Amino acid sequence: MSNLSYRSSQPDAWSLPRPHRDASQRYMTYGPIQPMDDRPGFWHRLFGAR
Repeated sequence: MSNLSYRSSQPDAWSLPRPHRDASQRYMTYGPIQPMDDRPGFWHRLFGAR
């Protein structure tokens, strides 16, 4: 087993998560919410009818 350790001056993402973004900022960045089953899945695209 190794006793090497890693130290960084920046805090870990688990101890300092990203700040909350409101819905309007999310909409401007990513666009409208997309339904999960809107597009056909990988296997349907691969083997499905064209």
